[in-house]
Amino acid sequence: MIRVTAMALGLGMLVIAGAAGAAGPSPYAGWQGRTVKALSADQIDHLMNGRGMELALPAELNGYPGPRHVLDLADELDLTPDQLAQTQRLFEDMRREAIKLGERIIESEAALDELFTSGAASEASLRDATKALGLLNGRLRAHHLSYHLAMRELLNPHQIRQYQRLRGYASSSTSGEHGHVHSSHGDR
Repeated sequence: MIRVTAMALGLGMLVIAGAAGAAGPSPYAGWQGRTVKALSADQIDHLMNGRGMELALPAELNGYPGPRHVLDLADELDLTPDQLAQTQRLFEDMRREAIKLGERIIESEAALDELFTSGAASEASLRDATKALGLLNGRLRAHHLSYHLAMRELLNPHQIRQYQRLRGYASSSTSGEHGHVHSSHGDR
């Protein structure tokens, strides 16, 4: 009997604590003043400046270096003048198109927001807006990932192993030994 009463009392306290927590402010409180409700200022900044926003993590963490980070590590990777010039070109091309896609994503998020702000949201408009947004987000991600593919073709296996070690993805004793570094160029 005492055990059942203690359990009931404990459950009652959990319910009260949950109700009290639910009465507090939402984690979204204050976001209603955002220019685009679904995007933070940082997200907008990243989209406007063509930054990766972790979209290429499957490549980055599996031995496919990104152009921005290769440029940051150019000296440590001992890039040839030709590799450096090609990496600069890849980075600028990647960034230019990423900015265009980022601007379109921001516009599409603002349009989605406006559907609800204006009260014009319907099943059809919601479906169309989110489909367009999904396609744009997918294009941006594929865009960033494709430049990791290009970088992997430009670097030799030693540079890729060094990149992984410098970025903290592999220890100096195990980097590249797990079979993930493949390049059509061989060790140069």
